[in-house]
Amino acid sequence: MSIKILGISAFYHDSASALLIDGEIISAAQEERFTRIKHTEQFPENAIRYCLSEAGLEISDLNYIVFYEKPFITFERLLMTYLSYAPKGLSSFLKSMPVWLKNKLFLKNTIRKSLKKLSKKKDWEPNLLFTEHHQSHAASAFFPSPFEKASVLCLDGVGEWATTSAWEGEGNSIDPLWQIDFPHSLGLLYSAFTYYCGFRVNSGEYKLMGLAPYGEPKYYDQIKDNLIDIKDDGTFRLNMDYFNYPVGLSMTSDNFNNLFGDKPRKPETRITQKTMDLARSVQEVTEEVILKLVNGINKESGNENLCLAGGVALNCVANGKLLRNSNFKNIWIQPAAGDAGGALGAAYSAWYEYLGNVRKGSSSLDSMKGSYLGPEYSNEQITCYLDNINASYKYFDDADFYKKVTQYINDGKIIGWFQGRMEYGPRALGARSIIGDPRNEQMQSKMNLKIKYRESFRPFAPSIIEDHISDWFDMNKNSPYMLFVSDIKEDKKFKMDDSQKKLFGIDKLNIKRSEVPAVTHVDYSSRIQTVHRETNPKFYELINSFNKLTNCPILVNTSFNVRGEPIVCSPEDAYRCFMSTDMDCLVLENIILHKSDQPEFKGSDNHLDNFKLD
Repeated sequence: MSIKILGISAFYHDSASALLIDGEIISAAQEERFTRIKHTEQFPENAIRYCLSEAGLEISDLNYIVFYEKPFITFERLLMTYLSYAPKGLSSFLKSMPVWLKNKLFLKNTIRKSLKKLSKKKDWEPNLLFTEHHQSHAASAFFPSPFEKASVLCLDGVGEWATTSAWEGEGNSIDPLWQIDFPHSLGLLYSAFTYYCGFRVNSGEYKLMGLAPYGEPKYYDQIKDNLIDIKDDGTFRLNMDYFNYPVGLSMTSDNFNNLFGDKPRKPETRITQKTMDLARSVQEVTEEVILKLVNGINKESGNENLCLAGGVALNCVANGKLLRNSNFKNIWIQPAAGDAGGALGAAYSAWYEYLGNVRKGSSSLDSMKGSYLGPEYSNEQITCYLDNINASYKYFDDADFYKKVTQYINDGKIIGWFQGRMEYGPRALGARSIIGDPRNEQMQSKMNLKIKYRESFRPFAPSIIEDHISDWFDMNKNSPYMLFVSDIKEDKKFKMDDSQKKLFGIDKLNIKRSEVPAVTHVDYSSRIQTVHRETNPKFYELINSFNKLTNCPILVNTSFNVRGEPIVCSPEDAYRCFMSTDMDCLVLENIILHKSDQPEFKGSDNHLDNFKLD
């Protein structure tokens, strides 16, 4: 009899669910994709329904349901923190306690009731388990990795108490080694600068990372001298005089503002050179801490393999430097490294640690199936929807399909690409992507301003056939989840002249830096996705077709959404986004639509108004 385990993450941000059957990942998805509310914390009812439907199960068929953290320990941390800061934290204490007492303290009952609503059997009771937050992260990092033995590092804002933790993974177990506790958090240090620079916490950190190359590390010493004490092994403590997040209603204190000479930047106002310099400075401090932590763990363990998870593990610039400079031979990062991945880790923890099952060997890549674990739609389902809205489209068999799309890309068209199962995690990996020609000098600005409606400085990723990675980039490792940054090869670069070298900040943006300017950042780096025939044959074949035509095995890849919107999930989401932007074509499986052929779409005018800016 098969053992069916459902993992859940919820009630903070990035709610999700994941289903294992006999230790194999069957399905996983974030709730935001169904509710269309980015980073939603809601109980993942829709994600659970999807995960079950993928396996043809009812919720009563599950053997175990596992929640990704322990609420009582989190409540203990909140109480202890408020007491230690009293009376300073009284106002936020009074605001948060009613929420906790009503909704979160008795979360077990809330979860149980929510699960029972999904059952057709009135007398069904869920078999509910709980893991710790960092245990879920560690399990999500190690168990699907390709390694039999590895060190594991988890870095995020905060779990129950832990903000940084090290583990030893071997076979079917992960053993904790040490942890750094709240309020000393590298993730919250980075989020404090995210807040100070005018971006949303738990959402805008990747903007800070993208902005960093435009700045200089002018505040690096100020950060190290005043905000953080870093030991040789990477362990650290924050100076809490400069932060307000333990008990306040903001991330930074007046001392922080005074140190950097101003109040936090107001969202959507002009980004100054100072903002860029702050971003660069905290990015370099973060990289230093992570590298020291990783090399310290390597010295302790002697392992050659490292696994990473937690929200900080999504910092692909730092990951690229680990790949080049750490003492580990191999590094694997959970593609859903944030709280969404906690759902998968919770399920894995139950399968291996609680039930003691023997761990099966995985492929040379991992057990994540390319992270293509979400819903998919057939050509028949798609045409049914398109017919209902009177859309104009054409169906092509594979022989003509790739030729058509390749030619459109070569002609400079921007394509909404909707294929196969939706990605699990924050990155679009060629299932729900917007794609284009990386050789086109106008592609980055057009995609940012007219398609994504977002800041012009935001970089795009190159999706490259795995066999060609070392021909174009200073990297010889696979990067299937877009989690490593590397520089473009010297022979592909265009050198700057003396006048260009003198430019500062955003003025650097429009300089053509390489043969593929649309995916080359201002510092000659790129956030790389290697595309593999085994996990995404259709995207692989498209890039291969483009390479045959152009001798360029790369496409621009960005997520299929507009700013503030979750990545599209259904054909309806894709069509609505397509009609609300300046995309030229929409590709839904083997069906191609052209913008100019479509009837007037009433929902396009207010599409952007449906989403909060991130």
